Amino acid sequence: MKKLYIALSFAAISSSIYAQNNDTKSADKLFARYEYVKAANAYLKLVENDKADGYVYKQLADSYYNMFNTTEAVKWYAKAMETNQDAETYFRYSQMLKANGKYEESNKVMSKFAAAYPNDLRAKSFKENPNYIPKLLKKSPEYTVSALAINSEKSEFGALLKDNNLFFTSARNAAKKNYGWNNEPYLDLYKSTLGDGGNYSEPTAIASLNSQYHDGPITFSTDGKTAYFSSDSFRENLYTKNKAAHLKLGKNNLYKATSNDGETWNDIKPLPFNSAEYSTSNPALSKDGRTLYFSSDMPGGKGGVDIWKVEIKADGSFGTPVCLGGNVNTEGNESFPFIAEDNKTLYFSSNGKQGLGGYDVFSVDLSKNSEAVNLGKPVNSEKDDFSFTFNGSKNFGYFSSNRNGNDDIFTATPICGVDVETIVTNSKTGEILAGAKVSILDSKNNVIATETSNDKGAVSFRVECDQAYTVQASKDKFEGNTFAIAKSKGPKASVDAKLNPIEEIVTPIEVVLQPIYFEFDKSNITQQGAFELDKLVQVMNDHKDMVIFVKSHTDNIGDDEYNLGLSDRRAKASVQYVISKGISADRISGQGFGEKEPVEKCDRCTKEQNAKNRRSEFLIVKK
Repeated sequence: MKKLYIALSFAAISSSIYAQNNDTKSADKLFARYEYVKAANAYLKLVENDKADGYVYKQLADSYYNMFNTTEAVKWYAKAMETNQDAETYFRYSQMLKANGKYEESNKVMSKFAAAYPNDLRAKSFKENPNYIPKLLKKSPEYTVSALAINSEKSEFGALLKDNNLFFTSARNAAKKNYGWNNEPYLDLYKSTLGDGGNYSEPTAIASLNSQYHDGPITFSTDGKTAYFSSDSFRENLYTKNKAAHLKLGKNNLYKATSNDGETWNDIKPLPFNSAEYSTSNPALSKDGRTLYFSSDMPGGKGGVDIWKVEIKADGSFGTPVCLGGNVNTEGNESFPFIAEDNKTLYFSSNGKQGLGGYDVFSVDLSKNSEAVNLGKPVNSEKDDFSFTFNGSKNFGYFSSNRNGNDDIFTATPICGVDVETIVTNSKTGEILAGAKVSILDSKNNVIATETSNDKGAVSFRVECDQAYTVQASKDKFEGNTFAIAKSKGPKASVDAKLNPIEEIVTPIEVVLQPIYFEFDKSNITQQGAFELDKLVQVMNDHKDMVIFVKSHTDNIGDDEYNLGLSDRRAKASVQYVISKGISADRISGQGFGEKEPVEKCDRCTKEQNAKNRRSEFLIVKK
């Protein structure tokens, strides 16, 4: 997984080198050089020769973790946990279990992690919402995704569409030497053109930006004449020395380049806050060109790799980098920022926040003090999902994932959706009604979802565009009501659900309900009928001595005798429903009257007149 070089830089090895000994020295050197394939084989030989201990198991597990070999990582983290229970071992073991779909086992490890390290933000988040996985899996999909045809057998990520040109990072250049992390070639920047038919041209390397080291990802100014990109610090001869391992340790740094034609890039300069002591990578430039977001493990962060931002001043100089707050960063790793065109929506990837496994993509509104939101499936999966970008004019974006075994680029096209917010209030006083039952129904009166209003009287649903819906709201002591939602392309719709006190439907002679509809030629209670009859149940519960007589009527279409039987069945079905809700059978009875008692007396009745004649009355026999 070449992208881990970009995401984690070299911070991952720092906690392991100190424990080397004569037996592990050879393997540790390979590990220190990020040659995890060879390192894993060397540690396995120690296991085979009975020279393994908790340290070896941990190193072996971390080797597989860095290569995202989840099956082997789980196996060796389990062994490492027998003697090594530091925070990162707990957390990585949990992540690898999730990546294998073993959510219950992952939660058990996270519970131990939270108990052992209660002050860790990841532990606090877990304790606040330990059963978050089912909620994530139930979340309605917001995108459709598909893999690009230009993916190769090597790693591809960091896709960004600029003026119909797709820029991305890839290890496809077989002419470059392999990188020991995962035996793939060093990364290069590539460009492909998006055609009118949605096809992409054969990618070509951006020779004026690429070096002999890792290069990419990249971001551009609005006019396309300025680029910021990641590359090895060896480009500027910047590194530290590890004398014990005989290594020169480079970092991932940020560079600026300019171009007059968008093709040839020159005047490549390192950014002033680069360092040999930490990495800076994965740049994302705001639309106005005033703020650069990036990932770094520089001092002053939350832990691991964090998302930072820095002001770009009018004269081109830079301010002091600022680490984004706890709504974004954790003690884990956050990387691959992308700032949307609205200059407030930030997309990023995290393995420290609650996700489905590995890295997940999140979004957060930087203009509000709100928590980051997991994008859910299908953008996120049990594997690593990262490097999300979005093109507003095209209305689709890109992200990368190793769900198919290697880092590939996928498109993400939004599913047109409408966020429906309902506020439930007392129609007489305007009082907020918390604890109200609110359902949303489709055009066929099928209940899609039901929620309870919060302390602000609010309930939110996400539904499809261009569909008509109905909201039903009810609460004890109030008359339930329905509210139509017209077809909409979104992004939002609001419903002001004002409920009348239940006593308003009680007159001296009857309980007045909305018409109770039955399917044609049937007498079974429908969802709509049940919603109305529940009002009667509530009234009868409030008035313990009330006795009701149900009269059911039909229009004059059809045979008199048949109509009489049909109305009688419907009256009795209403009675049986009320009894099923706990009302005593001696308090309610019913009878059908067919077409004998019309309110509209007519021979050739209109549709409106027939509708008025098809009715039910709920007469108060005793109050």
